[in-house]
Amino acid sequence: MALSIDKKRCPQNHACPIIRICPVGAISQNGYGLPVIDNEKCTECGKCARYCGMHAVYKAS
Repeated sequence: MALSIDKKRCPQNHACPIIRICPVGAISQNGYGLPVIDNEKCTECGKCARYCGMHAVYKAS
């Protein structure tokens, strides 16, 4: 399983706050675009999913 970000739920109009929550630096963002999760780095700890106020982070199959 891998974590993804639902572009329909993510407003993409600000610096994403979950970037600084990730303990392994697996989330990046270009400008105010859709954040990207690097699943090679991601440990699936779930901190980003719990912190995302828009509930945009989900487990993709």
